[in-house]
Amino acid sequence: MMRALAVILVGVVAGCAPLPVEVEPVRRPMPTPAPAVQTQPSPAVSAEVAARNFTAVVSRMEPVAERECLSRTRNLDCDFQIGVDRNPNAPPNAFQTLGPNGEPVIGFTLALIREARNQDELAFILGHEAAHHILGHIPRTQQTAAAGALILGTLASLGGASEGTIRQAQQAGATIGARTYSRDYELEADALGTIIAWNAGYDPERGAEFFARIPDPGNRFLGTHPPNAQRAEIVRRTVAQLRGR
Repeated sequence: MMRALAVILVGVVAGCAPLPVEVEPVRRPMPTPAPAVQTQPSPAVSAEVAARNFTAVVSRMEPVAERECLSRTRNLDCDFQIGVDRNPNAPPNAFQTLGPNGEPVIGFTLALIREARNQDELAFILGHEAAHHILGHIPRTQQTAAAGALILGTLASLGGASEGTIRQAQQAGATIGARTYSRDYELEADALGTIIAWNAGYDPERGAEFFARIPDPGNRFLGTHPPNAQRAEIVRRTVAQLRGR
């Protein structure tokens, strides 16, 4: 199922094989880590450990994310392609996008893989990005961006603005529209990403400790991400619900 997009780190991921789709989800938060892989929090991990952690997480998470996608959607491509941006200068980041044929793509930068302290953090991040696709956040963002561009562009046109000013208004409207629900989408993806990581046998609360090491976006107007404390709280609440079911 998994089709790697790039040769990863020290070449370890190239030999990675996905788990069968019919893996039974683990109904507990603590993972069973791959042998000889560092999973205890530490200031940093070596490139070799980072590569092995990433390999183990992708192999274990991909079929679980696919199953979650298939169970929650209809007529949606759930064959996730997971790969790495090999640009050594790219900052820590993970993203979800669509390939040329609409296939879901999840990308990690090398810096993010190296920054993650353990498998739980990588699993939570992967689950979060998979959740964006499952929840349809890209098309929903495109719709609100188009609506924003139409509204501001029309208002500028009715006001007798020049063609250049109308284009600027459309661009501003698209930006406002795209960001209107972005923080809600992030929280939605945190909640579903928690479920996906839990079902794969990882500890989402431990994984969400990643928030403590990244800048807090706070409550900036039209910010794209919610405050880190709010995101961590969503994870805690979701895990509490999972434990109680």
